[in-house]
Amino acid sequence: MPDPRSVTVDELVDRYEGMLLDAYGVLLTEAGPLPGAAQFVKRLNELRKPFCVLTNDAAKLPSTTARRLQAMGVDVPAERVVTSGSLLVGHFARHGLKDRSCAVLGPPDSVHYVLEAGGRIVPVHSDFEVLVIGDESGFDFIPTMDAALSSLFARIDRGAAVHLVVPNPDLVYPAGLGAFGFAAGTLAAMFEGALALRYPDRPELTFVRLGKPHTPIYEEGLRRIGTKNACMIGDTLETDIRGANSAGIDAVLIGTGVSVPDWATTPPALRPVATLTGFAP
Repeated sequence: MPDPRSVTVDELVDRYEGMLLDAYGVLLTEAGPLPGAAQFVKRLNELRKPFCVLTNDAAKLPSTTARRLQAMGVDVPAERVVTSGSLLVGHFARHGLKDRSCAVLGPPDSVHYVLEAGGRIVPVHSDFEVLVIGDESGFDFIPTMDAALSSLFARIDRGAAVHLVVPNPDLVYPAGLGAFGFAAGTLAAMFEGALALRYPDRPELTFVRLGKPHTPIYEEGLRRIGTKNACMIGDTLETDIRGANSAGIDAVLIGTGVSVPDWATTPPALRPVATLTGFAP
């Protein structure tokens, strides 16, 4: 199978009626906007070409993300930001989790998402019915993780049910040019490893993952831009590219983030239709 073809920004703008964009590794990193990102978004706005930013970040509200991007010169309004955290509202409704006691790992915006979904916030050292991992930041890591794990074990040992959910399934995120950090999905994997060790006969004790590569976030993005003649520009094969392929839209891998693929061994589900070096000329 041949390598995905390399394309230019001009080709993408001409080819598609709308765009879905990842945030971290595509538009920005912790260090600031990526080269050319502000100019690319400005061009989309000037052309009135609809776009949405799809981010697995569940630590910031859409308005928070939009303000941060705007402060960097990347003109994205809040209504064009779809976060994995915003999917908790539908998830709680589908699973009857409204008014359930919820322990939340993450900063205040992560807690806000759970409150918006109808959850009742309780401390991690209490007898919670739902554990939500919103982010890897915003709490004293080791003591909080230990307390949550102890409460989780105690509840399961009593035979009580517990619901585990991580809106952001990412394992790592780009923290700057050449720098990376662990993300919320890694925390979920840590809990799952401990649960598998203690309860080897309970394979159902795993986290529900809501963000990319799962299709709901793509469906919401496509609804907002009003067309399926769209491409997803992302930096990670396992989330951005796999999810776009599952959603039935074209995927374009940008070379400014996490994935550095070997196309000879990349399975079809993770292959984009094209690659893009970056937005900078």
